[in-house]
Amino acid sequence: QVQLVESGGGLVQAGGSLRLSCAASGSGFSINAWGWYRQAPGKQRELVATINSGGSTNYADSVKGRFSISRDSTRKMVYLQMNSLKPEDTAVYYCHAALSLYSLSRGYTVNDYWGQGTQVTVSS
Repeated sequence: QVQLVESGGGLVQAGGSLRLSCAASGSGFSINAWGWYRQAPGKQRELVATINSGGSTNYADSVKGRFSISRDSTRKMVYLQMNSLKPEDTAVYYCHAALSLYSLSRGYTVNDYWGQGTQVTVSS
């Protein structure tokens, strides 16, 4: 079994910073790509940032220059450093991982996993 657990959300004033963390636990898997997504009240979930196994990143235009995604492959963790936060960044932030999961009978299969979400609130 694989689980993703997020932490680091909270309340911060506009212009402040937060760092979100997400850890993957379990065994028999490797991570192909990580992503951070967010969902504000009344809005669809949107992509914030991604990073693949080679370290290539991409960001939503709304967060470019302010947010940075990074990973620790050994610890199987991903981070989102959020600087210069704005009230419009307020949302529940979700960690996502695309995994290659190994079983003796089936070999490797690709599976998507999501964290439980962590609330980020930016006050004006």
